Amino acid sequence: MSKTTRATQMLSKAGVTFSVHAYDYDPNAERVGLQAAEALGEDPSRVLKTLMAEVDGKPVCCVVPSDREVSMKKLAAAFGGKSAAMMKPADAERLTGYHVGGISPFGQKKHVPTAIEEAALAEVQVYINGGQRGLQVRLAPRDAQATLKAIAAPLIA
Repeated sequence: MSKTTRATQMLSKAGVTFSVHAYDYDPNAERVGLQAAEALGEDPSRVLKTLMAEVDGKPVCCVVPSDREVSMKKLAAAFGGKSAAMMKPADAERLTGYHVGGISPFGQKKHVPTAIEEAALAEVQVYINGGQRGLQVRLAPRDAQATLKAIAAPLIA
């Protein structure tokens, strides 16, 4: 497994301090984020999942704790929209250039507006997908927010 991805390159170029953590990705896991947290021995609230959605038909990215569900109503509100829906996996892969299970908010092929769950910003360090299945980057959540120019909002149900 390569530890250099578009995600890690973006973070390095931005001067962000981060560490890379590989784990055994289970393609059959019911919930990939929770499996990552367990494999890393971390609390699921500190292992954030990257989800691709659409607000009023426009693509957005949201980053939330792996043990929580996104509220579509709150997601739409965060972007000033009326409705939100999860993006189809094939569309998410085409848009980001990453495979489902390895989608990172960093280094996506096309930049889309991003929101991060505001509660995650209270953590000292979080894990976010590093652009490959079985690869996480550990960094300060405020650094992630700044690098992504992400809005912080209540996103979880």
